[in-house]
Amino acid sequence: MEITQQCVVALTWTLKDTLGETLDVLDEPVEFLVGGNDLLPVLEAALQGYSAGSSLQLQIEPEQAFGDFKDQLLFLEPRHLFPGDLQEGLTMEGSALPEGCHPDAPRDTLYTITDIYPDHVVLDGNHPLAGIAIRITMKVESVREATDEEVGRGSCGTGFFNLQVASDTQAPDGFLH
Repeated sequence: MEITQQCVVALTWTLKDTLGETLDVLDEPVEFLVGGNDLLPVLEAALQGYSAGSSLQLQIEPEQAFGDFKDQLLFLEPRHLFPGDLQEGLTMEGSALPEGCHPDAPRDTLYTITDIYPDHVVLDGNHPLAGIAIRITMKVESVREATDEEVGRGSCGTGFFNLQVASDTQAPDGFLH
C-alpha cells in the first residue's frame, strides 16, 4: 500500500542537526496518521507515494518545522514564586504559571524550565527544536488504512512533533518521545 492522506504509517528515524549531532532516534516503529495532526506537513508531503520498506532523507528548515527561536518567549521569573522541588527540564502550562509571573507571558504556551538560579527561574516557551534545521533519515516500516476513530481524532495519539497545552481531555505531549 502506498502512503496517501488518511492512512497510518509506522516509521523509524534518526534526527540530526546540520552539524551531525543526533537529536533523536526512533528505533522501534511508531504509527502516525498521515493527513492528521501527528506529523509536520513537510514530512507528510515527502512521504506521499512511498510504501513499506522505503527510506528517505530530508533537510527541514526551521520555518518548515518549529519556527525561529523567539527571544520574546523567554521569561526570567522570581524563584520564590515556584515550588522548592522545581527541576530544570520540567514543562509547565502557561495557564498554570504562578501568580506574579510576567503578565506578557502567553498563557496558551507550554514552557520549559531551562535554568534555575537562587533568585530566578528561566522559562522558555519555544519548542526545544525552534531555530534548528533538522536532517531526518526515515524508514517506512508499514502502511495501513486508518480507522474511523483515528481519522476522527486526527491522530494515532503519537504527535511527537507537537507540544500542546493540555485541554480537559488531552494530556500535554512530551518532547519528541
